Amino acid sequence: MAIQWYPGHMHKARKQIEEVMPQVDLVIEVLDARIPYSSENPMVGSLRGDTPCIKLLNKADLADPDITQLWLEHLDAQQGVKAMAITTSDMSQVNKIPELCRKLSPHRDQPDKAIRTMIMGIPNVGKSTLINALAGRIIAKTGNEPAVTKRQQRISLKNGIVLSDTPGILWPKVENEHSGYRLAVTGAIRDTAMEYEDVAMYAVEYMMQAYPQRLAERYDITDMPSQPIEMLEEIGRRRGALRGGGRIDLHKASEVLLHEIRGGKLGLVTLETPDMIAEEEVLVEQQREEKRIKDELRAEQYKKKRRR
Repeated sequence: MAIQWYPGHMHKARKQIEEVMPQVDLVIEVLDARIPYSSENPMVGSLRGDTPCIKLLNKADLADPDITQLWLEHLDAQQGVKAMAITTSDMSQVNKIPELCRKLSPHRDQPDKAIRTMIMGIPNVGKSTLINALAGRIIAKTGNEPAVTKRQQRISLKNGIVLSDTPGILWPKVENEHSGYRLAVTGAIRDTAMEYEDVAMYAVEYMMQAYPQRLAERYDITDMPSQPIEMLEEIGRRRGALRGGGRIDLHKASEVLLHEIRGGKLGLVTLETPDMIAEEEVLVEQQREEKRIKDELRAEQYKKKRRR
């Protein structure tokens, strides 16, 4: 199943960002530390061009710290990028962000020149919560569902930094189907735009490979099932997700699993590594090339038919 979610307000937000980007000194992109690649909007790179960028791996308190370190090193190697792992509830981490902004914008570090920053990120990565933490007051509306922010706003901080907040935007087509699933697992896509059981099957299969002990401990399982569907059924059985006749309610079991992953109930979990992404990008490029060839053949066949 291909998971896509790109409502109209996201297209409008993209056009607005494109218009104001020339006046921006620095971009702050908020990522989900559990899925740094999948939560990284490829449009941000094309929109910001050479503008320096701070990539904040938010929700680091929910992510596997060893893998987070790998991602920090991977992102720091990119041109014009500085990466930092944070948790918005830890103000000692949040307070380091303005200092980093000044380091990356030395040409604006003067009393009479505010550093013009644009804060960007896909839905539900904690962008609004971060803005409120930086401002020290409630400015941006927050929520537990994606796409709460619908319009841009400018926020002047007391430390010589002006933030332009933008709505959380995805991109029109998520080519890597793994990224689509990971976005759904972490809650970046509206639940109404996905199939719970399909996404839960993806999540449980990954957990069985990467964190089997977490599943065993959380759901008190001593004899681990060998198949994802069996594991999901066992979770449903352990959580009382039953229908008449003792049948497992897979939808309810799926809700339990996804909500507990999102809430950190299965421990510190990261759903992707830099090595995994390198392999997946090769496959995506192969699929893109195959599609290009098919499209060319289809176009040529259409031309031949018209000439007859």
